[in-house]
Amino acid sequence: MTTPDLVATPARLAPCIILIGMAGAGKSTVGSALARELGWAFLDSDHLIEALYGARLQDLTDALGKEAFLDTECGVIRAIKANRTVIGTGGSVVYREEAMRHLVALGSIVHLDVPLAVIEERVARNPQRGLAIAPGQTLADIFHEREALYAAWAGLRCDARNKNPRECAQWILRHLPQDLLVADV
Repeated sequence: MTTPDLVATPARLAPCIILIGMAGAGKSTVGSALARELGWAFLDSDHLIEALYGARLQDLTDALGKEAFLDTECGVIRAIKANRTVIGTGGSVVYREEAMRHLVALGSIVHLDVPLAVIEERVARNPQRGLAIAPGQTLADIFHEREALYAAWAGLRCDARNKNPRECAQWILRHLPQDLLVADV
């Protein structure tokens, strides 16, 4: 058995798996479980934004306002260079076509689909999670506004309603093209 050259770029890079969906859909939890199953890295784009700006996501969205935050998020997303990585995105990433085109170039997009009632309950448990929401909008408003965007960008839709994170990860693995998961390392 040969030892891989960890400094050299692999001959064939494995695409990423990108999770999209509403805040509270489980992108970080499922993404971590999926990355463990694959032996890949996991990247949470919301955490990347927080690290870059040294502030909590909700504080950033409050300070910038929705549109400026979406532009900031888009810039951070477009700077991601990765392979063999599961990427959990912020729920608002679908508002910027440039960000989504970059993510599509990185790999397969999977929508974690969870009903509004579950989203409302999860967001209520963690109201500081960082929602890109305009004054006067409700969680139901952005849920309905984003439904078509998630459907348009996702190559795969995982109904996460009755699945735990590990079951979602396994469902995703079973439904992704197997050649996506192979790379020379």
